[in-house]
This record gives sequence, C-alpha cells and structure tokens, in this order.
Amino acid sequence: MGKDSDVADLPVFDLAPILEAPPGSEQEKALMETCEAMADCLHKTSCLVVKDPRVSEEDNKEFLRLMQRYYAQSRDAKLQDARPDVHYQVGVTPDMIETAVCARDPKCLDSIAAMAEDNRPLVPKTPDPKWRFFWRMGDRPDPENTKFPDLNAAPVVPQAFQEEWKGTLDHWGNKTLGALKAVSEMLALGMGLERSALTSFMEMGGHLLAPTGSNLAEHGKVDTIFAGYHNDLNYLSIHGKSNFPGLRIWLRDGSRRDVAVPDGCLLIQAGQQMEYLTGGWVKAGMHEVVVTEKTVAALETKEKAAEAEGRKMTPEEYWRISTTMFGSVNSDAMLQPVGRFAELETAKDYPPILGGDQVAKVLKEIGMVNAN
Repeated sequence: MGKDSDVADLPVFDLAPILEAPPGSEQEKALMETCEAMADCLHKTSCLVVKDPRVSEEDNKEFLRLMQRYYAQSRDAKLQDARPDVHYQVGVTPDMIETAVCARDPKCLDSIAAMAEDNRPLVPKTPDPKWRFFWRMGDRPDPENTKFPDLNAAPVVPQAFQEEWKGTLDHWGNKTLGALKAVSEMLALGMGLERSALTSFMEMGGHLLAPTGSNLAEHGKVDTIFAGYHNDLNYLSIHGKSNFPGLRIWLRDGSRRDVAVPDGCLLIQAGQQMEYLTGGWVKAGMHEVVVTEKTVAALETKEKAAEAEGRKMTPEEYWRISTTMFGSVNSDAMLQPVGRFAELETAKDYPPILGGDQVAKVLKEIGMVNAN
C-alpha cells in the first residue's frame, strides 16, 4: 500500500450481535464465523474497525470539545494537574516529557531505514510536543490489595472543570471501555478460547482514557511529530474520530495507512499486552501522529469557514484532540501466553511477568518514570 492508503478497505465489525448473545447460546454459536474473522483480522493487521450501537459520533464530539477547552488553558493552569510522583499515570502529561522508544533504539531505527520510502515513518529525535490527560476508568483495586498503587492512583479533576469533567469523561470512557470488552469476547471466541478468557484479565485493569492535545497554532508545520513511531504498552487501544488528520498506522505486512476513522466507527489497535497474551500471534500495532498535508488542508478549511462567519478561529479550535482509551490488564495479573498460544514456538519470547512490572518497564523506557 502506498502512502495515501487508509483503513476504508478493512472490514467493519458490528458489535451489536455479541451484545445480544448470551454465553453458550445459539446466537453466540451463529457468531463464531464473524468472531474468527475478527481474530484473523487482528492477527494479520494488528488493528480492527468496529461499530458499537451504544457509541454515537455526538458522544465523541462532546468529549472532544471539552478537551479542546481544557488544552486551550494556560500552561500554568494545566501544570496544576500533573502528577510526576506517580509517573504521570493520572492527570496531565506536559509536552516534551514522553519520548518514543524508537528515538534511541538502534534496532528500531534500523527497521525504519529498511522500509520502502512510501511506508517509512518519520524518525523521532526529540520528546513529543503533545500533551496528554490520563483519566482512570473502571473499578480500581484498593491500595493495600495491589503491588502497584502508583499505577492505580485516584483520578485528577481540573479546577476549572469541576462541574462537567467527571460526567463527560466517564460517559465517553465507559462507552469505549464497553466496546473493548465486547471486542475482547468476540476475539476470545474467535481464538478458540473461553468467551471470558480475555475480559478476565481486564477486571480491575488500569484502563485509561487518554486524550492527547496538540496545538496546531504552535506546531502546524508539515512533518512535525506529535507522537513518534511506537506501539502501545497496554492491551487494546481504541480511538474515535479525531478533529484533524494525522494518525498513521502500520499493518503487520509493513504497509502504512493514513487513518480516517469511518463515520460512526471506532479504530482499535493491539498493544504489547495483547501480543504477550497471544505469544506473538498478534503483534502490537505501530503508529505515529504527525502533521501531514491533510492536517494543514483541514486547518485551512476551518480557518476559511471561520472567516466566512466573520470571525477568527478561537485558540481552542487549533488543538488537535485524540479521543483515545487504553484498555489494560490488571496490574497484579500474571501476563503470559494463554490457552493454545502457550504452545506456540514464539511463546518462549514472552516469559511470565506481572502486568504492573511490564507497564513500569515500558514507562521507564519512554521517559515517564522519574521525569520532572
């Protein structure tokens, strides 16, 4: 695939049937072919496009608009929400903190150099200029019942958004987390596992609603890297439609796609924990977020529309927002290949490790531990 390809040719999986199919029912059996196709798609591409009847585009837009207002605040106002003492795992991560591992990993840099030019990512050389907010979703273990209290810290509510923050973030977060759980049940069935085999790892998991904010008024030049080439440390990542283009993903065959999430759909990518649970049968999907010519064109279109209304764009309108959720395994669960995946030759490359230890290891690699 060339550099202009997107995800429109990937199948769209409807989650409605699994929501109406009790475990062990005839409805569930009738879904097996679709579940197997979903598992095969994730195996071959590291990503999925899904449609959940419980998730609307207006939900996505409401969340996106709130995050634009948040990121348009002053730097000092946002920094009040930073928690470096818990490795930025709740609250805001400022710009120039997080660094893609590839920026200093010779093996990754060699893999980029070996790619065809049309499929090659931009090489990250500095920390990311994006901001990110982490909002914990779902039930958390009591601090005395986990080995990783730092990874299960209480959420941060920004001072200027006390009235609307929790309700808006929980609304979008619960909907996307629900989609991930439905997908996990379908994947488990399609992989020949028990329906609850994957969702059981998600119970009390460190799920994070993780919207990023990137200021196009300051960083609007083509080829600016907002998030350097990387894969995610978690289990599954899910995205709604962003307000600006810029996300690029790589399929398992090495082809690059400029993502345009279809209307009413959600994009899912496999993370490192999914790769671990499947012993490498599913690979964590690589991606980057950059300013492309399409990003600039979209910005110019918005500026012209504002001008036609007799006004200039507001500062918040220049913020590119990702409406991302990171689904994660329980930090106290043992991460290792499950079921038939434990028999794969590649399973030896994924020795048992606690979920929290795996997360802490990657956080150190990307500069979020002891970053001040």
